[in-house]
Amino acid sequence: MKIYNYGVNKVNPYQNQSLKTEQVKKSTLNVTDQLEISSAAKDLQGIKSFADERAERVQQLKEQVQSGNYKVDAQKLASDILKYHRR
Repeated sequence: MKIYNYGVNKVNPYQNQSLKTEQVKKSTLNVTDQLEISSAAKDLQGIKSFADERAERVQQLKEQVQSGNYKVDAQKLASDILKYHRR
């Protein structure tokens, strides 16, 4: 009695997988890296110019606290705390 390989494909699945990975590698070789800076990030780059103004404001606040003239706006403080915790 003879047995034939009826219905069995002579396909190597491992070879097919390696062909697919080679195709993916070839398709990704054409891709180049790109960097886009958003307008918000560009605006934030200008913050360094505000460093002097900020230092001056901090100095004013320190003087007010030391002299006892600093007053806290309770409404604004509460509003800011709520905004922070609702994020």
